Amino acid sequence: MSESFIPMLRLGHCLFVSVPSELTDSQARTLQETVSQRLSSADGVRGLVLDVSALSLIDSFAAKILGETASIARQFGVKAVLVGVRPTVAITLVELGVDLRHVETALTLERALEKLRLRIIALD
Repeated sequence: MSESFIPMLRLGHCLFVSVPSELTDSQARTLQETVSQRLSSADGVRGLVLDVSALSLIDSFAAKILGETASIARQFGVKAVLVGVRPTVAITLVELGVDLRHVETALTLERALEKLRLRIIALD
């Protein structure tokens, strides 16, 4: 597995991105580029879930990239939600002055899907 690999999954109208626990600058760039490429080539995606629950620390570059990625999603008409923001990460984002006003947040994936007005239906 390459150092820049970012787990990403499309399920229905939603693109799920799992942010690694230690997000390097290289991975942050790869995340942004890959999300941009997927959104530009994918029809019907209405939601982007950025799962940051594995992140215990975040630097200014990674925070900036996450904010920009959400803005890119908005340009494609896709609503982005950050899931699992830990208190230490939230404090760092505020201290860094990162503007995430246009990014929804949710504690859980289930809540994120509610905010996106999407449902994952279990098949019996």
